[in-house]
Amino acid sequence: MFEGFELQYVAIAEGAIRLRIGGSGPPVLLLHGHPRTHMTWGKVADLLSPFFTVICPDLPGFGRSYIPADTHDSRHSSKRAKAAALVDMMKALGFRKFAVVGHDRGALSAFRIAMDHADHVDRLVIIDGLPVLEHLERANWEFARDWYHWFFFAQPDKPERAILADPLAWYDTLRPDAMGRQAYDDVLEAISNPLVVHGMIEDYRAGIRVDHIHDRQDRDAARRIACPTLCLWSQRDDLEQIYGDPLAIWETWAHDLHGFGIDSGHHVAEENPSALAQAISAFLGQEM
Repeated sequence: MFEGFELQYVAIAEGAIRLRIGGSGPPVLLLHGHPRTHMTWGKVADLLSPFFTVICPDLPGFGRSYIPADTHDSRHSSKRAKAAALVDMMKALGFRKFAVVGHDRGALSAFRIAMDHADHVDRLVIIDGLPVLEHLERANWEFARDWYHWFFFAQPDKPERAILADPLAWYDTLRPDAMGRQAYDDVLEAISNPLVVHGMIEDYRAGIRVDHIHDRQDRDAARRIACPTLCLWSQRDDLEQIYGDPLAIWETWAHDLHGFGIDSGHHVAEENPSALAQAISAFLGQEM
């Protein structure tokens, strides 16, 4: 994976962000989900790199990127803070305008980049995600049953202790044969590191403490995503089953919305990279 890509650490004010960059053409920023690192994008990055310059960072708080400083409200782990950090990273790489693609928790940072830094984003792709506010306002018994970790991770101390007691028991769906040995080894290192586990959990605490407030402020002010937006979801995951048509939710946030489901489980970049790369590429104006 990542054939011809360069591994870099880019320094910004908050700390260093680890990333891989490769390919040629218009820049595309790929943001991973929990508990992955940028390595989850390897197969997709290789498919996109003949047509695009592909940038795959570890999100702040994940992998080997900097761990945001702790505060009582987790504001340094907010998607607003991460969006600002990622825009600074892209500027440091020489990219002032780019497409951004986010999956799972990465979708939340991608959404916040498009909302807070509209001048820097020309296209947005959301995969298996909704604004935090939409999740919380729709939380019912099915959400509590299947996505209980949102509320467990919001608690102090105990989530980290539970995960670190046996990381592979907690993240029991990780498989090297499914995700690739390099990606597996990378995420295994991440989930075994107490500092990284804390950083990843703070990402969820920020959702409950502050991210939904930012979403509500945007909604109350009738702010919407300015750029064309593609919403994708995994048909063998439960986003659509719990919430219904994701497009019906996203259409209240985006002026120019497109979207469809992909035949995959939740980790679509690993499970169906070809379909995902084709969807991204076509939306960005390049048929593969």
